[in-house]
Amino acid sequence: MNKKPPMGRGLAALMGEENIPSAEVQEIDVNSIVPNPYQPRKSFDDEKLKELVSSIKNQGILQPILLSKDGDGRYTLIIGERRWRAAKLAGLEKVPAIVKSMSKKEIMESALIENIQREDLNPLDVAEAYKSLIEEFKYTQEELSAIVSKSRSAIANTIRLLKLPDYAKDALRKGIITEGHG
Repeated sequence: MNKKPPMGRGLAALMGEENIPSAEVQEIDVNSIVPNPYQPRKSFDDEKLKELVSSIKNQGILQPILLSKDGDGRYTLIIGERRWRAAKLAGLEKVPAIVKSMSKKEIMESALIENIQREDLNPLDVAEAYKSLIEEFKYTQEELSAIVSKSRSAIANTIRLLKLPDYAKDALRKGIITEGHG
């Protein structure tokens, strides 16, 4: 069975190390967490979220979320928004989390890389995220390709999807056409 190699730097690199000791996992109040303003995923499947709520009620949260501490005592969600949303819906007051100091750039990169690695992110959301990183941090397509382990031409083609007419974008979002068709 061919297993795909990890993309980019990988989540372990983003979180700082391969195996994080359980002592670094903290229980954080769900209401002190704010969503990541750079989250590339714009929509969440309600049915899959309900399934995750059920799983959390039965087994708890198996993998901690990643947060960055804000100056006002709140936390910005970096990785794990579905788990956080499901925990709130399940009525949990606290979630297991790893808190790491991160810059705005690291937050944007981490959210994008984590979502791309899951492979179920809408191509238009990926395109918007690429465009944001290029505009915000003045990356070239070549530099971005090294960060996300995609070819420069794949980056360019994905960004080009943003120029599609609205009807084609809608068809792409709904899965009527593929990214290649776009």
